[in-house]
Amino acid sequence: MNDNPAPDFAAAFSGARVIITGGLGFIGSNLARRLAGLGAEVTAIDSLIPEYGGHLFNVAGLEDRIRVNISDVRDMHSLRYLVQGGDYLFNLAGQTSHLDSMHDPQTDLAINGTAQLSLLETCRKHAPAIRIVFASTRQIYGKPDYLPVDEKHLLRPVDVNGINKMAGEWYHILYNNVYGLKAAALRLTNTYGPRMRVKDARQTFLGIWIKMVLEGTPIEVWGGEQLRDFTYVDDCVEAMLLAAVTPAMEGQALNIGGDGVISLKDLAEMLVRVAGQGSAAVKPFPAERKRIDIGDYYADDRRLRELTGWTPRVSMEEGLARTVAYYREHLDRYL
Repeated sequence: MNDNPAPDFAAAFSGARVIITGGLGFIGSNLARRLAGLGAEVTAIDSLIPEYGGHLFNVAGLEDRIRVNISDVRDMHSLRYLVQGGDYLFNLAGQTSHLDSMHDPQTDLAINGTAQLSLLETCRKHAPAIRIVFASTRQIYGKPDYLPVDEKHLLRPVDVNGINKMAGEWYHILYNNVYGLKAAALRLTNTYGPRMRVKDARQTFLGIWIKMVLEGTPIEVWGGEQLRDFTYVDDCVEAMLLAAVTPAMEGQALNIGGDGVISLKDLAEMLVRVAGQGSAAVKPFPAERKRIDIGDYYADDRRLRELTGWTPRVSMEEGLARTVAYYREHLDRYL
């Protein structure tokens, strides 16, 4: 177990220059809010390409506390300027849609592969002391051979997105190991909470489920028996902060899970119950989705817990309640 005392985030981040790529997106904006509260000098970089989830409303109220730069991680001229003098880089920019990656694999490669390598080269040359946390994904494991999935499991992605995210992750580990550019990666599972994309299923199916419940449209649960774990966004942010300040995380690519495992059918029923409205119906998988579905997945994240002391604090039911409350007030902003 981790015997180190809990880190003093205020001491680590107060006055620190922090860059967040994808900083107007779901996780990035929640991270920006937490870091601003800790006194960090935050620069949120986002392309605001409509399909990728960035939204200025996600940082409403932070206008005088963070710096927003509308830029694309594929534009190394702006990134070269922005990373200089940075203390921390939370690298969350990416194309996250598995289906889009199959329809447009070259764009997925450009964002999740080529741009990641270019960004690391830029940091190596112009910000060699920066500490980097990369948002990777459990999708790189593919269809699990066993459960829970630990980091020794074979990496066998089932779609273009998974292959490119795997490359992006390993570029970070390589630059840590070869060039001493301090980098860690977290293999995220299904992250959810306020400010996630809900207008479609590009980011997560749970987002569009929440939209459907609040609009009175029956949820379609494809299959229903699949088991998943979920991370509430505040717990995800906590893990990222811990990864940034824990020296033992350097060069590691570790799983993050949640506080339990639930079937999609039970999750839909819990969401309807928490929202106090809506309904759910189990339907067969659409053919194009079935081809890239991984079946059951839940993480063995003991290694992350041991190295950092991280543990999820928000239950699935509480997390859904907070998320529903947020979209009940702000749904029109996200449609």
